[in-house]
Amino acid sequence: MESLRVLVVDDHEEFRHSLESLLGAMDGVEVVGRAGDGRRAAEMALSLQPDVVVMDLHMPELNGVEATARIVASSPHISVLVLTMMEDDDSVFAAVRAGARGYLLKGAKRQEIRRAIEAVGAGEVIFGPGIAERVTSYFRHVRSRPTAPAFPELTDREREILGKIAEGKDNSEISRELQLSVKTVRNHASNIFAKLQVAHRAQAIVLAREAGMESPST
Repeated sequence: MESLRVLVVDDHEEFRHSLESLLGAMDGVEVVGRAGDGRRAAEMALSLQPDVVVMDLHMPELNGVEATARIVASSPHISVLVLTMMEDDDSVFAAVRAGARGYLLKGAKRQEIRRAIEAVGAGEVIFGPGIAERVTSYFRHVRSRPTAPAFPELTDREREILGKIAEGKDNSEISRELQLSVKTVRNHASNIFAKLQVAHRAQAIVLAREAGMESPST
């Protein structure tokens, strides 16, 4: 079995080194890189293509939520595990909406961290003690709300394309699946971003996932 390749992201150098040492001592885990800010983390994730990114949230340059969104948007197969001191609901749910597959608090035991890395590396979702109950309760409440079409300002075709974007597909993949030209897809995407008032693809993905939006073809 190949080792899980892990990118460690934290702006506190001492904690980052400690975490690297902890992970390096685990069988089946290989630390392939480290970053001290969110912008660098997104760049390194794109170039290194690790299996798992262990991500702090409070960081310079780019916070962990936005860095997570960028990583998931560009490489949806990379799993992000948040490891942070921040346990407020806004931070937890923002990370989940951005695409994080796991959320642990700093101070988690070695066994918890290992189990979480293995779980998200296998495509599962995992939350630390206390976090899981709040997330489950939140999304149970969301599901109980009356349903309505997401983003009524979009046309049916635009909603279909937004669904594909939320799946992490690029314009070329969308054009092939929907049998449209790349230029047509690009124009639709520009219209979508303008209507949703977002600056880039990652923000559109976060909004679509928050709305529980899926492509009509799935």
